[in-house]
Amino acid sequence: MAQQTSKLPLRALGTQGLKTGAIGLGTMGMTMAYGAGDEQAGIDAIRRAHDLGVTLFDTAELYGWGTGSNEQLLGRAVAGFRDEIFLATKFGFDLSDVSDPLNLPLDSRPENIRRVTEESLRHLGTDRIDVLYQHRVDPGVPIEEVAGAVGELIAEGKVLYFGLSEAGPDTVRRAHAVQPVSVLQTEYSVFERAVEADILPVVRELGIGFVPYSPLGRGFLTGTVKPAAEYAEDDIRRWDERWQPGNYEKNVAAVRELTALAESRGATAPQLALAWLLSQGDDIVPIPGTRSAARVQENVTAAQLTLTTEDLARIDAVLPHGAAGSRYPESLMPTWT
Repeated sequence: MAQQTSKLPLRALGTQGLKTGAIGLGTMGMTMAYGAGDEQAGIDAIRRAHDLGVTLFDTAELYGWGTGSNEQLLGRAVAGFRDEIFLATKFGFDLSDVSDPLNLPLDSRPENIRRVTEESLRHLGTDRIDVLYQHRVDPGVPIEEVAGAVGELIAEGKVLYFGLSEAGPDTVRRAHAVQPVSVLQTEYSVFERAVEADILPVVRELGIGFVPYSPLGRGFLTGTVKPAAEYAEDDIRRWDERWQPGNYEKNVAAVRELTALAESRGATAPQLALAWLLSQGDDIVPIPGTRSAARVQENVTAAQLTLTTEDLARIDAVLPHGAAGSRYPESLMPTWT
């Protein structure tokens, strides 16, 4: 169990004893989705996050396309302070053939969950996974079987907490009835607000913590953006609808307004966006991803920014329904049930 020495305020994720710093770190972009990465820069960013009090670090089998590269990078980076932090990883895809990365089959069979968990333990260089998520709900495997398989791993001490990602209300309830779910991870930000209607009320009813991924709109809210066609072929932003013509211009205008508001508060737009998320409930711990130690420091500092009711109203006025454009193409959009 991690010993808490966080300089960040602590937040409870769920009602089962998991407490982490108020802001975590997502590591996906260090090895995929945003072009070629720099391993040493990634390690430096992870270690800087720890120095600043970040205790929740997020990875997944998928982020190395089945090679374990992302988990291995994270494991190497945290080896010197492993017992001071929480490591979260994910299972749920069949990565035997990644030639068509936008159409990967799902695989949450109990035997695959166990296989992936053993591989993740080895890649991370650890004896337990603090939070094990189902990455996407697999319609071919009843969620009760998934929860039971993770429950067995918890009983064996290989996993401490069970998490779900992009699961809908009914799925969450059914899983929670078999094995208590500690955390639900789903995209949520000023750009993407669909969870507010049906997801957040259920996790709060059940005492489940919420971890927003892509809390900075996949980097759009950092302001360092360009049109989709100017990104490399292997960059997610090349096909993300929010970067496409028409949507792109509307979203740039919105970020410009948020930046002006942030500057009036002595902050940056990313800090404003993270502070907005933190203000949505004390059961929320966002995991902004970055490859930069300087960005890590900027993000963590957001926990010191308190927004007024007037600030929140202005943000809602700028983006009352989130960004222009869907967060995923229709073929990839998670179905919440």
